[in-house]
Amino acid sequence: MTKRKGFDIDFPGGDVPEGTPDDAPAARRGPMASAIAENAEALRSRQAAEDAIREENDRLAHELVRLKAQGLIVDLVDINAISTTKPARDRSATRDPDLGELKASITAIGLSNPIRVEADGDGWQLVQGYRRLTAYRELHAETGDDSYARIPAGILAQGETVEGLYRRMVDENLVRRDISFAEMAALALRYAEDDATDAQDVERAVAVLYASAARQKRVYIRHFATLLEAIGPRLKFPEAIPRALGLALEKRISNEPGAAARIKSALAAGFPSTPEAELEILRAQADAKPPKPAAKPGTPDAAKTTFRCTVPAGTVRCAARSGRVELSCERDFSAIEQQQLQAAVTAFFAALDDPEP
Repeated sequence: MTKRKGFDIDFPGGDVPEGTPDDAPAARRGPMASAIAENAEALRSRQAAEDAIREENDRLAHELVRLKAQGLIVDLVDINAISTTKPARDRSATRDPDLGELKASITAIGLSNPIRVEADGDGWQLVQGYRRLTAYRELHAETGDDSYARIPAGILAQGETVEGLYRRMVDENLVRRDISFAEMAALALRYAEDDATDAQDVERAVAVLYASAARQKRVYIRHFATLLEAIGPRLKFPEAIPRALGLALEKRISNEPGAAARIKSALAAGFPSTPEAELEILRAQADAKPPKPAAKPGTPDAAKTTFRCTVPAGTVRCAARSGRVELSCERDFSAIEQQQLQAAVTAFFAALDDPEP
C-alpha cells in the first residue's frame, strides 16, 4: 500500500487556497480560500485608494498654502473680528467724501474686490482694504442687515513682515486716483516712527515704501512730509491740499524763519471747519509777502529817505535812516575846525526842531 505524505482535501466549488501551485487541480480550492483571496484583494484595493487620497490631500494642502500666501483664498470674515492697527492706516481720520459712493456701489452690486487679512490670535489683522471695511461697518450700523456683518476677505498666510504689510498697502494705494500727497507723506512718517521697522528717517521711509513710484513723485512726498512735520497738528483736512500749494508752503517753511509758526497761527485764528476754508487760509499764507527782517541791535535800518540838494559847495547826497543821517559830497570835512563843525551840527538840529519853515 502506498504511503500518503499528506491529506488530500477536496474543496467543492473549484477554488483553491492562495499559494496553491498553478498546476493543482481546480477542485482543490474551497470557499475559505476564496474568502481569503477576496479579502486580500479588497485590502490591496483599499490601500491603493488610501494612498491616492493621501497623495491628493498633500497636493491640495500645498496648493492651499500657495494660494493663501498670495491672498487668493477668500472667506467671509466677521467685521468685528478685524483689527486695523498693524500697520498704521494711511487714511485720514476725517470723513472720506467718497465713502458714500463706495457704499452705494456695495449696496447695488456687492463687493467686487475682497479685502485682505491675516490671522491674528483669535481674530484677524487688516492688511488691505480699510475703506471697504469702513463701508461695510457703516452699512451694517445703518441698516442692521446681517449680510454686512461679514465681509469677503482674502486670507493671507500669517507671518507677513511689517514692512511687507506697509508695502502691500502702498502698492494698492498707488493705483488709486484719489490718494493725496499728504496721505502718502503721512504714511511715510508713521512708517519712520514705527518701532517695528528699520527706517531711520523719513527719506529712507519714502525710498522703501514708494520704491515703485517715479523719482519726482518721491520728491513731492518728501516735501509734503516736511510740511506735515511743521504744521500737521494744525491741519484738519491735509488730504485736500493740492500738490502746487503744498510745495509752495513747504518752500516758505524751509526757507523763511518763523514761517511755520505764522501759518499755524493763521490756521488757529481762522478756525476753518471745511476743506475749502482751510485751503483759503493756506493759499493766503503761501501768497503773503515775507515780513521784513527786524534790524539787529546796533545796526541801522534801511534808508527811509534819500535825496540830493545843491549848495554853494556842490551837490550833497542825503540818506536819512532811523537814528542816522548821512551827508555825502566832494569836500574834506576833516579839514574843518571842530568848533565850526559843532556849530553847524547844532544849527542843523535847531532847524529840524524849529516848527517855522
